[in-house]
Amino acid sequence: MNSPKSNHTIVKDMSLTLLSEGKSIRIKAHGYSMYPCIKPGSLLLIEPINIKGIPKPGEIIAIKREAGLIVHRLTKIIIKNGVRYYVARGDSNAYGDNPVNIDKIAGRITGAESSGENPRAADIRINTRPDYFINRIRVISILLWIRLKKFKMKLA
Repeated sequence: MNSPKSNHTIVKDMSLTLLSEGKSIRIKAHGYSMYPCIKPGSLLLIEPINIKGIPKPGEIIAIKREAGLIVHRLTKIIIKNGVRYYVARGDSNAYGDNPVNIDKIAGRITGAESSGENPRAADIRINTRPDYFINRIRVISILLWIRLKKFKMKLA
């Protein structure tokens, strides 16, 4: 019997394989790192990075990580010793991600759909100036509200 961890690994590997073969994939967003632009439950269309070439700052990209794909906004491109590095950051994250090479970028987000969990489609437009501080405060407020509701349910 497959464990949830091995199922996750299989899905991650299949997704990366499809992207490397030039096929687009659709994934469901989890977490609040891109809030309010992308909310948990949003369905995102990811196309391989090589279809439209090098990503530009402000675009939302999918980065390969050990645990799977992470979707963050490209904030800047750094050239160091002739090598191009890409720095991304979630719209509500306190800090940017570590720089990565182009081979770590699996794709770019080209579309979004609503879902039962999130009836509004994500806003994937290019944005070179997200309001990180305000977005972070919003996420902290949402998470505190969720905890408070769970706490009240325990008391009832």
